[in-house]
Amino acid sequence: MSLLEPRVSPSTPMRLASPLIAIALTLITGSILFSALGKNPWQAFHVFFIEPMLTNYGWSELLVKASPLILIAQGLAIGFRARIYNIGAEGQLIMGAIFGGGVAIAFDGLDSWWILPLMVVAGALGGALWGALAAWLKTAFRAEETLTTLMLTYIASFALSYLVNGPWRDPGGMNFPQSIMFSDASLFAPLMEGMRVNTSVFITLFAVFAFWLFVSKSFLAYQLAVGGQAPAAARYAGFSSNRTVWFSLTLSGLVAGIAGVGEVAGPVGQLNLNISPGYGFAAIIVAYLGRLHAFGIVLSGLLMALIYIGGESAQVSLQLPSAITGLFQGMLLFFLLGTDVFVDYRLKRKGRLVAV
Repeated sequence: MSLLEPRVSPSTPMRLASPLIAIALTLITGSILFSALGKNPWQAFHVFFIEPMLTNYGWSELLVKASPLILIAQGLAIGFRARIYNIGAEGQLIMGAIFGGGVAIAFDGLDSWWILPLMVVAGALGGALWGALAAWLKTAFRAEETLTTLMLTYIASFALSYLVNGPWRDPGGMNFPQSIMFSDASLFAPLMEGMRVNTSVFITLFAVFAFWLFVSKSFLAYQLAVGGQAPAAARYAGFSSNRTVWFSLTLSGLVAGIAGVGEVAGPVGQLNLNISPGYGFAAIIVAYLGRLHAFGIVLSGLLMALIYIGGESAQVSLQLPSAITGLFQGMLLFFLLGTDVFVDYRLKRKGRLVAV
């Protein structure tokens, strides 16, 4: 027997405030957790959220980590608006990195301006193909995209492992599973001397404005939203559900693939097994925390990047385990989903409970 009933008209202000409530609950729970671990909560939060931002290097790392999160989340948000749940952006990122990295390896030794743009195009194609494969499985066999995109992530990971352990392994790499280091022509230029932030952030900035324009001005975006929120109305209006699936999964895969190129042609500089610390999965939280809005995703992406950096800082300064980063991400998602439930539903009044 359900104790919840749908609200007649969910509150828009509360829907916008939901992420702030989730963040507050995460901080409260985090302070309890730190106390249980014998750490001063104020000191721990200072190390987690303040200390990394006291240096130029910290700000540089914030942009390095926020850029792929924001880029991937922009693409995911388009599908989520249409109720197409791509949770395999991590695999699409990996395939984009493989396709883009393959270009860098093929043209190693050449010093030509067109190599990096070709890597970006190849990475976009790789991610799009991986998303399109899930779209084909859904439209042809009605396979749930939540399962297929996730399973395809493991296939992409195994493909990367095969390549860096086999045909693409660096002959001078001491048998480590990694490719050769990419040449300068295959790398994004650093924005600041001695910092890892690079020109790939401009791709993310362009994507933010492009997706904002698409959602706010495009009739296709309206069709996608109607298809997700009112499928019967979409069918009556003649909107194609199959096109919604193909467009959403292919587009989100495309931008995830570009994010993969941004990693291997940026801070990583080669293909290896540690291309991403889970950006494709964390971007799901970023998209929902940003309320599926282009500029809201920017703010939530910066917060998620700060959690990554703070977790690394806490490992060094407070001797906390590396799992602390994933724990904060999980708590944030849990509280966000919980608060969203009470935005759309309410507890039934006692008099309305009926025995079944």
